[in-house]
Amino acid sequence: MRNTTRTPLSDRGVRMHATARPLALRRLTEGLAPYALALPALALMALFVYGVGIGVLQGFGIAPFLDRFDFTLEYFREAFTRSDFTSSLCFSLFVSLMSSLIALGGGILLSAALVKAKSGSFTQLLGLQIPIMSMHALVALGFIFLLSGSGLLARALYVVGIVGSPNDLPSIVGAPSGWGIILVYAWKEIPYVAFCTIAIMSHVSDSLGEAAATCGAAPVRSFFSVTLPLSLTASLKAFLVVFAFSFGAYEIPFLLGPTAPKALPILAYLEFQDPDILNRFYAMAINGIVTLVCALAALVYFLVLKHERKEGGR
Repeated sequence: MRNTTRTPLSDRGVRMHATARPLALRRLTEGLAPYALALPALALMALFVYGVGIGVLQGFGIAPFLDRFDFTLEYFREAFTRSDFTSSLCFSLFVSLMSSLIALGGGILLSAALVKAKSGSFTQLLGLQIPIMSMHALVALGFIFLLSGSGLLARALYVVGIVGSPNDLPSIVGAPSGWGIILVYAWKEIPYVAFCTIAIMSHVSDSLGEAAATCGAAPVRSFFSVTLPLSLTASLKAFLVVFAFSFGAYEIPFLLGPTAPKALPILAYLEFQDPDILNRFYAMAINGIVTLVCALAALVYFLVLKHERKEGGR
């Protein structure tokens, strides 16, 4: 009769084998967990890239659902030769540059003021985080009620006798100058630039700024000679983000923009809504130009980021 009694050595091997299986499974799970968590973001990214790719192809005249597969630059040529497109492009560039420059200057000043005052979390919540969290459309509606023709500001000035009629105050809502759009972007993006720079500016001010003050530098000279140059990279990155966002945004030019000229996203939307489906190619060509400008801003951003990392590694 065969003896089936296990030796102590064989029992130890069985236990080691049983312990190794859950350990290997746990290591496999831990290794796959980051990829599983990234799946929703990858799905959204794939959907975004697919939509942008389809739009860009339609701008070049390629639309499989219409049996159009011939590559052409006709719609881009048509875009650049139309007078309304040229005025819309100049208007969008003006609004984006002005709002970004105002946001850059105002954000630096706001960040410097908060650092100088050694503001706490509550002050930063009121001055930075609440404006950033406010919806652009909500801020635009507030500007419409406040600054439009016969708005609250015009009525208040009429009551105190500064203007003879509520309609005497020029309205910036729908003005061809685009200042209504610029002010809304400034309201939102000045705190954003300050939020991007306040941490670096505070660190520089507490270390190198105090060293400069110890050497006899005045606070203003210390700021412009030490603090601002060392915070310039963060400010430039914030400027590029604000420019790309304001150039490609739709809702604020739609709510506050003039009838003419229109911002490029508004012009593209109107062309897309044309009953003639072939006009969609022209709309997608305009969207492709908007995408190209934003992509160039993103490319400059990553070049600045790469330069910053290279300088930090030295």
